[in-house]
Amino acid sequence: MSTNENKQSYPYVIIGGGMVAGYAIKGIRQEDPTGAIFVISQEADVPYERPALSKKLWLDDEFTEENIRIGAEDYADVTFKFKTTVTKINREDHTIELNDHTTVHYDQLLLATGGEPRKIKGPEDPHVLTFRNWSDYRKLRKFSGKQQQIVIIGGGFVGTELASSLTQNNTKVTMVFPEENLGAGKFPEEIRAEYEATFKKNGVKILSGQLVDGYERVDDHLVVTTADGTKLEADTILIGLGVTPRIELAEDSDLELADRGVKVNEKLQTSDPAIWSAGDIASYPDQILGRQRIEHVDHARLSGELVGRNMAGANAAYTHTPYFYSMIFDISWQAVGNINPSLTQVFDKRASGTIVYFLDNDKLAGVLVWNVTVDLNDVRQLLANPPANDALVGSLAEK
Repeated sequence: MSTNENKQSYPYVIIGGGMVAGYAIKGIRQEDPTGAIFVISQEADVPYERPALSKKLWLDDEFTEENIRIGAEDYADVTFKFKTTVTKINREDHTIELNDHTTVHYDQLLLATGGEPRKIKGPEDPHVLTFRNWSDYRKLRKFSGKQQQIVIIGGGFVGTELASSLTQNNTKVTMVFPEENLGAGKFPEEIRAEYEATFKKNGVKILSGQLVDGYERVDDHLVVTTADGTKLEADTILIGLGVTPRIELAEDSDLELADRGVKVNEKLQTSDPAIWSAGDIASYPDQILGRQRIEHVDHARLSGELVGRNMAGANAAYTHTPYFYSMIFDISWQAVGNINPSLTQVFDKRASGTIVYFLDNDKLAGVLVWNVTVDLNDVRQLLANPPANDALVGSLAEK
């Protein structure tokens, strides 16, 4: 890993130091083994696999923090500048300005700024975590176990995965969220009921239909107050309310936007041919689903690697249709496409679980695979070339 920061002109500059950056460096090095790469990161760590922070690091004793590094720092001539932000992109002269007033010239620039975690009203406190970064995981390890009480605000991906992981690590967990039930608006009712019951069976307390007004510190603990005045005591609060795409730099630079993200073509190139984008903030044309902006790990990995290759001249189209997945207690699910419960559903019951096909205007739009093992490429093929709706049940073979 290079530490020569006096060199202020680079063939490749990456804004953002997360998973997209890590995989983009791999992609660049596939096409260009030597061109210098400069990465500006708000974080203090090299790129790492973010999903392990809420899942595998808690549940697999043989999997350690060392295992989550992507390895981008091992390539030659890669310079990281940590705890730094970019204040401006000057497209005409191919430079960026950093918050320490440094100016850096680029030939190719990647916007991989990801998302900003949403917060709630309350004082800064070391025991209040938005849980997005490796540093948050390290803190939570110290604040969990020993029957400590953690209140999780939000019922989305991160909140549910941490509720599962913490409960399995001798920690008391209460979840509070505004939806009527856990998984409401995410899963069909039959599956949603099983989902919520699994949390309750494992000892997670659920407070649904509750908006959180804020929190405060009272002596040696924190108190969460909901809109109806309910008060919940906690040793630590985790805020899992999703993220807002960080697109201010793109907006300020007059790059074309779409889907609350940065609009890119099939090569992941923005409206400026020297600027690229991938991961959470990129609105890209999916071959099967149409234009999408997806906040999930599978997309970060594959769009990251491809955008890196293209920055170095590969000129390849992004043809991957990403999937979503999660693992909660003994439930494992994957999904491709639109699985909005308001769509028409066809249930395909299997011995171990269920496959649900979602129809939009009578056309297959998404597939949810619940506790069943299938080849996800078969799912993508099904979405690209769906059979007649009455032939959907049984159309996916189990592995």
